[in-house]
Amino acid sequence: MATATEILTLTQWFSPAFPVGAFAYSHGLEWVIDAGDVTNKEQSEAWISDVLLHGAGWNDSLFLGAAYRAGSTDVDEIDAMSRAFSASAERLKETRLQGEAFCEIIAKVWAADLKGLTYPVAVGRAARLQGLPLELTTQFYLQAFMANLAAVTMRLVPLGQTEGQRMIREMTPLCSQVAAQASCAALDDLGSSAFLSDIASMKHETQHSRIFRT
Repeated sequence: MATATEILTLTQWFSPAFPVGAFAYSHGLEWVIDAGDVTNKEQSEAWISDVLLHGAGWNDSLFLGAAYRAGSTDVDEIDAMSRAFSASAERLKETRLQGEAFCEIIAKVWAADLKGLTYPVAVGRAARLQGLPLELTTQFYLQAFMANLAAVTMRLVPLGQTEGQRMIREMTPLCSQVAAQASCAALDDLGSSAFLSDIASMKHETQHSRIFRT
């Protein structure tokens, strides 16, 4: 069982107050909504669920786990693979900038030797250094990722706050499911079939009017 301290540490790391700037990224959802492909709660939930199961949610979980299990000398190789799996310039920007911000705060507040890693790799390494449970860390990571995408749909679809929070509640068990599966998997299981999500992130690079960085 996780201790109260471990749970509260993860709550802090994935709180909106933790300065990684997650609110600035839509993971391509802004373009999808602008194109009229996501217009209600059901379509929002289907899109985000597919990203969790078949896209960046799954792969990030594997990179997080690999960094958690790796020795310090192997982390750079895992990080290079994480960068290579970014399907677009914006997807790379999203994981790189959030990771750099996360590393900076963890290094200053927890005195951990972290610098310049992509976001899932940074989280996995930090969790290992702090002795936090891997599966619980992955659950928190995925829930924060999912909730941030849900917040995008609340603002842009737009969904109401009540409907958006209902959607987050309904998708939270999926985060636990993916985390449990990923904890038993390895980098050999990397793969993505969320092609429309990748295309959306590419289209967003040239979107004329936009609020989000990705």
